[in-house]
Amino acid sequence: MAGADTPRAFPFHVATPGEALEVYAQLRSEEPVARVRLPGGHTAWLLTRYEDVRTALTDPRFSKQAATAPDAPRLLPIHRGSNSLVTMDPPDHTRLRRLVSGEFTQRRMAPLRPRVREIAAELVDDMLASEGGTADALTALALPLPIRVICELLGIPVHEQDRFRRWSDGILLVAGGGPTAAADAAGAQEAARNLMAYLGRLIATKREVPGDDLLTRLLRAQEEDDALSVEELLTFAMTLLVAGYHTTTAAISHLLLHLLDDPSRYAALLAAPEGIPAAVEEALRYSQVASGFGSLRIATGDVKLGGVTVSAGEAVIPLMNSANRDASVFPDPDRMQLDREHNQHLAFGAGIHFCLGAPLARIELQVLLEALVQRGAVLRLADSAQNLTWQLATAFPRPERLDVRW
Repeated sequence: MAGADTPRAFPFHVATPGEALEVYAQLRSEEPVARVRLPGGHTAWLLTRYEDVRTALTDPRFSKQAATAPDAPRLLPIHRGSNSLVTMDPPDHTRLRRLVSGEFTQRRMAPLRPRVREIAAELVDDMLASEGGTADALTALALPLPIRVICELLGIPVHEQDRFRRWSDGILLVAGGGPTAAADAAGAQEAARNLMAYLGRLIATKREVPGDDLLTRLLRAQEEDDALSVEELLTFAMTLLVAGYHTTTAAISHLLLHLLDDPSRYAALLAAPEGIPAAVEEALRYSQVASGFGSLRIATGDVKLGGVTVSAGEAVIPLMNSANRDASVFPDPDRMQLDREHNQHLAFGAGIHFCLGAPLARIELQVLLEALVQRGAVLRLADSAQNLTWQLATAFPRPERLDVRW
């Protein structure tokens, strides 16, 4: 077992990306706060138990903003000095979150459900009309649904989706090591610049021709109350665009994969559609979408976690997907139990950085399942889950394809 003096190389090799790594269970049992070495040469503490992960996500002594410093450890190519909502600490985070959070409450998101339902129905009908009774559910459902929803929310023309999809993919590359590290980081920075420039042009257009969309509403707030600076508005739009597409696409992919990998799971929803909300929560807990790679934090003081003292200036990586398999919180954690109760998973994080878009993501996942179940389509994987090819160099891994039959 590697110890603090011989840190493990991280990220770990993933043999079957759709399933939890065995090493996470081993670490939870034997070394819940483990020293790891990152591709850039820095070391960090890897947190695998629920209690420690939640502490790192909620304790103000762990700073996200410090992780954007030029010499800070990192797993994602985050901008130095980034002023994104997801990398800020209070009081800046408090101010910005207060200004935008009203747009993402459950009450504000609820009226979007009928429109999301229309989009999902259209996509499902188009997929089920495919010749041969087979289709790639990734390109038919998991990719277009979040892109179209986020486009409409922000007021972005749908025909622009291919460009910002390429840019957002580049931005969320997991920082690699070796001879390509510099090129990977440069590519991520270029993707961010391209997306920022595009959004700047879009915002300028909306100043001239306002629409009925989130960007226009934020622009009005800026102009009336000087609530958001131009840079803050741009950065928030980019964060929302990237996160709203990437995370939900991955979540849909994992949801469908795990439901269809065991036909009895999908059959249970066909028989009892009222179980869809609980099934979505269990899929979020069970899946490996919430890796925690983007949640790296720096301790601003000495903190004791799991019997280990994390010193000021050291990095921690709270692994939400490992915490979601902690048997002390979730009985029989490696079994996907669609009617699981008291499901306090950490897929959306916790604390002040709890995912702002969680209400919208839940709507998209629930509505898509409803559309499939209402049509009575008996879906199954076209091939074994073990034969899938995965995108691994991203913060939110997903299959390259997810072929299904009916």
